[in-house]
This record gives sequence, structure tokens and C-alpha cells, in this order.
Amino acid sequence: MKRTILLCAISALAGAWISTWFATMPIERELTAQDVRPGMLQLPPSDELTPDERVNVNVYENANRSVVNITTKATRLDTFFFSVESSAEGAGSGSILDRQGHVLTNSHVIEGAQEIRVTLFNGETYPATLMGADPVYDIAVLKIDAPAETLYPVQFGNSNNLRVGQKVFAIGNPFGLERTMTVGIISSLNRSLPSRKARMMKSIIQIDAALNQGNSGGPLLDSRARLIGMNTAIASRTGENTGVGFAIPVNNILRVVPQLIENGRVIRPDIGITRVYQTEEGLVIATLASGGPAERAGLRGFRLVRQQQRRGPFVYEETQIDRSYADLIVAVDGVRIRLADDLLSAIEAKRPGEQVVLSVIREGREIQVPVTLGSGE
Repeated sequence: MKRTILLCAISALAGAWISTWFATMPIERELTAQDVRPGMLQLPPSDELTPDERVNVNVYENANRSVVNITTKATRLDTFFFSVESSAEGAGSGSILDRQGHVLTNSHVIEGAQEIRVTLFNGETYPATLMGADPVYDIAVLKIDAPAETLYPVQFGNSNNLRVGQKVFAIGNPFGLERTMTVGIISSLNRSLPSRKARMMKSIIQIDAALNQGNSGGPLLDSRARLIGMNTAIASRTGENTGVGFAIPVNNILRVVPQLIENGRVIRPDIGITRVYQTEEGLVIATLASGGPAERAGLRGFRLVRQQQRRGPFVYEETQIDRSYADLIVAVDGVRIRLADDLLSAIEAKRPGEQVVLSVIREGREIQVPVTLGSGE
């Protein structure tokens, strides 16, 4: 009982002291310099950033005005019960290429769109026209008619000397949140990624910076705010970020973009081989384009052999395929190949009119066949 009375007395005295202290404190008064005493917690000045934070801020401040928000509208026909047109909307990101209004983005961002609009950093929105798209490498170029002084072209870097572990920055519009920056590292290089044209995109950059819906087409930057890639896809079972993203290297982009601006499409070199079969030894040529570069160079595909057979009083003509006649491609310009995509990649590294040398096995021996490339889609 004495202990309880003592505790109550102490509580009462403390309560009275606290009430008196609060009563003497000024009300709604700002903290002044005279109130700050040694030992009190102080906020650091706003310019007191760590070196790492300073890099992050500089990258964003130098590059964010180059990033645009892309919205699309497409009309589709629903025919479940009635023929009714409905509207489908999409969104993505892009980068300003120059003061003429060219904008870089992914081909899949604008695929099938009847209306494309581009919103700049200042909130101004402009209708965009499609200059050209390359679904094979998922690259597209748009054009907007905006004042040159409102356009801030992205600075180009070099993707040839990238290193795993290098710090990278992604800026885009995930979920419509404009010019959002995420930070990560290059987690791997030289990945292969299937495109929508059943081709493999080579030399893809793998990153762990967060990418989500709406980031497609946005820039991947290095620590000096230079474009080193374009964000294009994520690896995910849920459709949201799992820490594995992919970007198209800027050097690949720079090979394609001038053609899209000038021609509206990519003019690829053509070797005139229309079908091959993959084997463990190499690629067997099945068919050649009639009059194409490969046929003119003397390469061989499957040969059709017609034979006549007598059955009783009747004579039948049968056509058989002679696969042993076909050439087996084992190398291009001295580089061994195994897959059909290896052959396509080696050819596309050239230009129409240039020459490649195919190493082929014919009748048990290896020969070299020079082929002058034509042009195709």
C-alpha cells in the first residue's frame, strides 16, 4: 500500500511539472537559430550529397528532359455476337533523337496503333507519325512537330565496351508515372532474346534495374547520362518486375535508325538461301532463291531427281529428292556456324553489295564459295 501511494505521488508531481513546462512554451513559434544548442540534431544542408547520390542526381537532371511518354490508340473489331469496333490503348516510353523531332522507341510499343501521341517533359503533347519500324530488332522511329527549343536530344554512348557490374540507369513511364528513374547494374551481356518475328536479337544487355509496364522504349543510361541501350523486355511470370530486364544495345540501334528515317524500313543484305536444315555438322542448304546471289555463286540445294518406273504395261514417273547433292555450310568468313540464326546474323553484319565467303562441305571436301550479297527486306 505504501509503495502504491508513493508511485501515485511521483506520477502526480511529474504530471504537474510537465503541464507547467508545456504552459510556458511558446505556441506555434518557428524554430530559430537561438533555439539550436550544441548537441541538438540538425538537418544537413540540401547540397550535402554523397558522391553516389550526386551521380544519380546528375544523370537524372541531364537526361530526364530527353525522355517522352508515348500513348497509342488502336481500333479492333469484336465479332463475338456483333461487329463492333472498340478502342484499345497502350503506353510506353521513348527518347528524343534530335531537334528535328525524331523519337526512338520499341516497335512493339506502336504496333497496330492508329493514333500515336508523344508527351514531352513540359507536359506538351503532340501527335506523332511513324517514320519506320523494324520488328526484327524491335526498333521504331517516330516524328513529332514540336518547337526545337523544347527538344532535348539524348546523348549517345557506346555499347561495345560495357562491363558486367557497371552501374546503369533506366528512365521511363512505368504505369504512367512519367520520367521515373530506377538504378541497377549490368548483370550480364550478350544475351539472346526472341523477337516478334521469330528471330533472335543478339548482344542484348541484361540488367537488374526495375522495369515495368510502360518502361518499354525508354533509355538505358550510363553514369555520364549517355544512352547505351533501349529497354525492351523483362523476364517475368507475373508481368511485373522480377529483377531481370533486357535492353537493346545502342550500337545496334545506331545501325538501324538511319535506315528507318531515310527508307522507312531496314534494307537487309540478301544471300538468296531460302531454307536450311540444322544438323550437328552445320547447315544443309535445302532451297535457293531462283536467280539469287547464292544460286549465281554456284551453291547447291536439294536436287529433284525424276525417274521412270515400269509397272506391268504402264510407265510411271516419280520425283525424288536427292539430299546428298546439297552443300553443307560450316562457316561464314572463317567463323564457324551451327544455327540458322548464326548465318542470318553473319549476313546482316554486312551491306548489300558486299561479299561473304561461305565454307561448305561438298562431296566430302571443304571448299570456299564467295557470294556477293543482294538486297532484301
